[in-house]
Amino acid sequence: MCKNKSHIKNNIKTQINEYNTISKSFCELIKIIRTLRSPEGCPWDREQTLYSLKNHFIEEAYELVDALDNRDIDNIKEELGDLLLHIVIHSVIAEEDGYFTINEVIQEISEKLIRRHPHVFADTKVKNTAEVMKNWEAIKSEEGKKKKSVLNGIPKGLPSVQHSQKLQKKASKKGFDWNSAEDCLKKVDEEYSELKDSIRSGDKSDIQHELGDALFALINLSRFLEIDADEALRNVNKRFTERFTHIEKSLAEKGRSLEKTSLKEMEALWQEAKKEK
Repeated sequence: MCKNKSHIKNNIKTQINEYNTISKSFCELIKIIRTLRSPEGCPWDREQTLYSLKNHFIEEAYELVDALDNRDIDNIKEELGDLLLHIVIHSVIAEEDGYFTINEVIQEISEKLIRRHPHVFADTKVKNTAEVMKNWEAIKSEEGKKKKSVLNGIPKGLPSVQHSQKLQKKASKKGFDWNSAEDCLKKVDEEYSELKDSIRSGDKSDIQHELGDALFALINLSRFLEIDADEALRNVNKRFTERFTHIEKSLAEKGRSLEKTSLKEMEALWQEAKKEK
């Protein structure tokens, strides 16, 4: 029993030391950003507003995704730091403008996590992950009950593939959905047929419309197949890059350029690259 108590005390002491270290590091980061924003700081940092860093934030998020896809742990750590920087600098700017503080940001997400996990922080009982997600959505729905549409709340700034996925998922939860992947596949065939008709017509506006419908149907099919359409597209982009780079490298080793190589030769190198993977 004494050994057990000693072990508990040591664990508590270790946690306290860890929290103190994290708190000190986080406060130091805030201090650095406030210094950069001060009159004696960096001109570029001082010029930034709550809205001017939007594209930089998106870029950093995708750099993190790239690091995750590559399983590059060192780069993952670096990119998480870059995202943390953006969260803090946005919060510091908001505080300067009198909107909210970094502490309010942390408090709000902490309260949300506790509120949406009643099976951990309250007396709600759940049997599995499915019930956890059902409770999560019910609580989230209650929080946003003033919204006029179930589609409200989906960020308009999301990349198009992810936006489509969110729309389809939200509509599905209200019963507006196909019955099976087979039904989705039939819809894909239908949209593809309509796209071919529009291409034959030569009407650019109609082609764009039908191409959008076909893409939307494919994304919906991927949802039924439990495949992330965005990840599938990232993977094919990666494969294309690897194979095209193989063509460039193979030609460079022979002292040749892409411009002076026939499509037939490049296709042969492409097929060669496919066999290597």
